[in-house]
Amino acid sequence: MSYNINNNGYYGEFGGAYIPEMLYPNVEELRQNYLKIMEEPSFQKEFNQLLKDYVGRPSPLYFAKRLSEKYNTKIYLKREDLNHTGAHKINNTIGQILVAKRLGKQRIIAETGAGQHGVATATVCALMGLECIVYMGEIDIARQAPNVARMKMLGATVVPAKSGSRTLKDATNEAIRDWINNPINTHYIIGSVVGPHPYPDMVARFQAIISEEIKWQLNEKELQSNPDYVIACVGGGSNAAGAYYHFLEDTNVKLIAVEAAGKGVNSGESAATSILGKEGIIHGSKTLLMQTKDGQITEPYSISAGLDYPGVGPMHAHLFKTGRAEFISITDEQAMSAGLELCQLEGIIPAIESAHALAIFEKKTFQPQDIVVLNLSGRGDKDLETYINHFEL
Repeated sequence: MSYNINNNGYYGEFGGAYIPEMLYPNVEELRQNYLKIMEEPSFQKEFNQLLKDYVGRPSPLYFAKRLSEKYNTKIYLKREDLNHTGAHKINNTIGQILVAKRLGKQRIIAETGAGQHGVATATVCALMGLECIVYMGEIDIARQAPNVARMKMLGATVVPAKSGSRTLKDATNEAIRDWINNPINTHYIIGSVVGPHPYPDMVARFQAIISEEIKWQLNEKELQSNPDYVIACVGGGSNAAGAYYHFLEDTNVKLIAVEAAGKGVNSGESAATSILGKEGIIHGSKTLLMQTKDGQITEPYSISAGLDYPGVGPMHAHLFKTGRAEFISITDEQAMSAGLELCQLEGIIPAIESAHALAIFEKKTFQPQDIVVLNLSGRGDKDLETYINHFEL
């Protein structure tokens, strides 16, 4: 069985492009050209140069000594938090802005939840001198104020989504609406492995640099290129897709996806798509999706603005359905405690998204000889206020 995308844009039964006719030309233009563009030597050269000199890659693979001692296993942290802009998101926005330029697009739109993707998009638009419009839910704008300020400083226009739950799902709806109205000159930089084909595959390929580096870095440190486990948090799932990418077909490497259980899986305030989701279509792809009996999307909830998406990317839906990845859900409380623990054991303040992945060690026991790589997808600067309020610091 393959865990990669097939020629029709599906991972098993998930994926595809379920889009309004108005969007067909845009999506089709991208589908026909993205692989050709990405394989051009000039593209590769520019992309790799920017990852090195601008983003600061490779990001370190750090052996977390005190964390490893506490949980009696070998824990390596892939330090995506050290990238320029503070998360893995920049890998994809650099790639997509280069694709957009080669397609002759003058105007860039994006959606953002936690604001990290919005900041990363605004950053590359400033770098390339392109107009940037970021759609963001009104609630997220309030709880991620520092990132909103960053986007504005970088020259982006931040447009609040005021409908529905006023979070990521609604911001995505607004961005899609914009794209329908501006089909010729606009490229939509989607921030995760969601949306119509080719987005899930394109974003996964740009993020695959993460697992590519893990392989050679681990080889240097442990004289083997494959870990026993790769762990990542999953909302839409781009950091996980990147961390898993080069291990997908090697079933000796166990994959663990950590979702946000919010206030508890059955509390009605959760974002644990794998447990609560059923097959459905959201934002142009068929995937697992939290919905009511009559197919209305259920509002997700998480203390982390980056994990409260009601669905999951089609790659992850396939990994879940086939059992290739183990899905575990972590509550707000467990994530916050794990985040604080990393601060105090390793001197690293993680994004609350990444803290969900870190909480795995309290739930699952690993063997002393296991090599466990955890993708630390972002840094916690943006979440300080949430940490302060939670712990009454």
